[in-house]
Amino acid sequence: MDEIVKMLDENITYVSHEIQDERIYIYVKSILEEVVCPYCGQSSIWEHSRYSKSLQDLPIQGKKVTIVIDNRKFFCKNSGCGHKTFAEVFKFAERKATMTNRLCEEILNTSLNQSSLSASKHLRRNTCNVGKSTICTMIKKGRRN
Repeated sequence: MDEIVKMLDENITYVSHEIQDERIYIYVKSILEEVVCPYCGQSSIWEHSRYSKSLQDLPIQGKKVTIVIDNRKFFCKNSGCGHKTFAEVFKFAERKATMTNRLCEEILNTSLNQSSLSASKHLRRNTCNVGKSTICTMIKKGRRN
């Protein structure tokens, strides 16, 4: 399973997983000891806190998937940076995202040839929990959520 998780980002590692009804939860964490501030580029090892971040991902064997990251916040050591703390950022999802980049691409591809309402219904049954308004916003932005 660790090899599959590394396909998302080589800087994360598999912790565990569980299957509940029609959903698979995959728990991962970062292996980096030092993280770069996305605002100023300064490296930091000073951990501020931790929290769980959940991201919807593409389904596996017909089951919806949620990736749960043990996400860390760090203190920025750069006194000139406008941010005192920052959270880790991962390759497979945008900052503050609730879905992986590849799921966002699938949503956009599905909504190309149908209305956002029918795309939402189809995706809720087969892929992920996404509403019509989220799809409309994604189309307007022309990018990921």
